[in-house]
Amino acid sequence: MDPIVGRMASSLLAFLLLLDGGMFSPSSPPTGLLEKVFQYIDLHQDEFVQTLKEWVAVESDSVQPVLHLRRELLRMTGLAADRLRNLGAHVDLVDAGFQQLPDGQSLPIPPIILAELGNDPKKPTVCFYGHLDVQPARQEDGWVTDPHTLTEVDGKLYGRGTTDNKGPVLAWINAVSTFRALDEDLPVNVKFVIEGMEEAGSLALEELVQKEKAGFFSSVDYIVISDNLWISRRTPALTCGTRGNSYFMVEVKCRDQDFHSGTFGGILNEPMADLVALLGSLVDSSGRILIPGIYDHVAPVTEEEKRTYEAIDLDLEEYRNSSQEELLMHLWRYPSLSIHGIEGAFHEPGAKTVIPGRVIGKFSIRLVPHMNISVVEKQVKQHLDYIFSKRNSSNQMTVSMTLGLHPWVANIRDNQYLAAKRAIKTVFGTEPDMIRDGSTIPIAKIFQDTIQKSVMMLPLGAVDDGEHSQKEKINRWNYIEGSKLFAAFFLEMAKLH
Repeated sequence: MDPIVGRMASSLLAFLLLLDGGMFSPSSPPTGLLEKVFQYIDLHQDEFVQTLKEWVAVESDSVQPVLHLRRELLRMTGLAADRLRNLGAHVDLVDAGFQQLPDGQSLPIPPIILAELGNDPKKPTVCFYGHLDVQPARQEDGWVTDPHTLTEVDGKLYGRGTTDNKGPVLAWINAVSTFRALDEDLPVNVKFVIEGMEEAGSLALEELVQKEKAGFFSSVDYIVISDNLWISRRTPALTCGTRGNSYFMVEVKCRDQDFHSGTFGGILNEPMADLVALLGSLVDSSGRILIPGIYDHVAPVTEEEKRTYEAIDLDLEEYRNSSQEELLMHLWRYPSLSIHGIEGAFHEPGAKTVIPGRVIGKFSIRLVPHMNISVVEKQVKQHLDYIFSKRNSSNQMTVSMTLGLHPWVANIRDNQYLAAKRAIKTVFGTEPDMIRDGSTIPIAKIFQDTIQKSVMMLPLGAVDDGEHSQKEKINRWNYIEGSKLFAAFFLEMAKLH
C-alpha cells in the first residue's frame, strides 16, 4: 500500500473508532502550531505504533530473577536511551548496582535513565517518570496472542507492556519527537526519569532521587507520572491521590515440624485454628475493618470532595447495591483490609491429614490520609494480641509489619493540573474525571517529599486495559490522542508559566 494512503486509512480508522466508541471530539479545532502538531501525529501514527511493537517485543520482565531476562531489560533500556539521544537529549545511564537474591546470587539492576532536553531558564521544566519493565507473560497463561507480539484487533493494541507502561512512555517521547520533526522549539524544558525495576519494587530509585535532589532534580518545576488508568473507557482522567499500604505477617507456631492429625488431633492447640481465628477477627463480611481505632485518623470528607464523585463517569452496572459516591469513597478514601494467604498450610490438590506446626498469615491494609503508619502498626498488634490472649493457646504468636507506604494526595490547584485540564479539553473536548487511585504508587510520595515540587498523575489508559492481565492492551485511540495530549500539555504549561 502507498505510505500516504496507509496513513490516511489509519487516520480514518481512528476517527471511526472514536465515533463508534462514543468518544468525545475536541471542543474547537486546533489552530496554528497545535494544528500542525496534531496533523503530524495523525499522519505518523503507524510509525508510533510500529515503535511500540518493537518495544513490546522485548521481554523486559523484572519480576523473575533470571539472567536472560535481565539482559532483555538492559536491551530495553538501551533502546529507550538511543531514542532519546536521537531527539537531541542529553542522556545519563546511572549505574544502579546489583540485586542480591536469597540464594546468594546477584543480578544486575538495569541503569536508570536520566535525560534532559532544553535548559532555558525562562521556560518551566517538566519531569516525566515512567518505567520499561513488565510483569511476566506467557501465551500458555491464557493469552489469545503472543504477549510479546503487538497485535491490533478492532483498534486495540494487545501485548504485555502496552498500557503498563511502555505505551505512555512512548507517548511522551512521541510528543517531543513531533516538535523536533516540525523544527519547532519545545515549549518547555523536558526531563525524563525512566527505570526498569518498577514491577519489582523500584530498586535503587529512591536512593537516586535523594542523591540527585541538588543535581538533576534541582531545576525541575513539575513532575508528571503516567502509570495508571482512567476509571472509564471513554472519559479522560487526572489522578490526584493514591492510598498507602501496610503489609503484615502474623505467625502462629507450635513447633517447626508438622503433626499427624490422627496421633495429635484433639490434644494440642492447632496453630491453623489460632491463625484462622486471628485473621477472621480483622474484617467483617461487609469489608469493615474491626481493629479498634483504625478509622480514628481518616480525613473527614468535605462537601467539595463529594461533588467531585458525582461528576465522575462510572459504569455502575458493574457494581450492585452501591451508590456512586459510596463506591468511590470505599475505593479511594477509606482504608481497606485484604487477607492474601497462609504460608505453611497444605494447599495442593488431594487430602493430606497433617496439622501444620507453624503457619504465617499475610494481610495488608490500604491507608488513606491522615492515617499514621506507626499508629496503624500498634493498633494491629494490640488487636491481635487481645484476640490471641482470649484463646488461651499454648502456641506462640508474633506479628510483624514488613511494608509501610504512605498515601499520596496532590494539590489540584497547582499550575500543572490547570494546564492538564486545558489540554484534555482541547484534545478530548471534555472535562477530565478527577480521580484517586485505590492502589499505591510509592514514587509519587517519594518525589513529593524529596524534591518538594508538584506531582501529577496524567493517565492514558482506559479502565479496561487489563494491566498485568492476559489481555493487556492500549487502544490505538488512547495512544495516539495521548501523544497529542502531552504535546498540548507542553503548550499549556508554557502559557501558564
